[in-house]
Amino acid sequence: MEIIYFLIIGAISGWLAGQFWKGSGFGLAGNIVVGIIGGIVGGWLAGNLGIGGGGLLWQILVAAGGAWVLLFIISLIKK
Repeated sequence: MEIIYFLIIGAISGWLAGQFWKGSGFGLAGNIVVGIIGGIVGGWLAGNLGIGGGGLLWQILVAAGGAWVLLFIISLIKK
């Protein structure tokens, strides 16, 4: 069940980041990948900044924020 939960949070957060970054998502597989990597980045950033929280909404927001940071860094590299 944890893997399904992980994939659902990744898909939702990747979709949210895609909506804010480029105005559309990246497709289901792309949303999951961006969301999972974003969750790792967001969790690392939140931990280093001392920001804590809990619950499903918090996890989605942290992962979406991390995904947004990831997409921002990728756009800087592509330039």
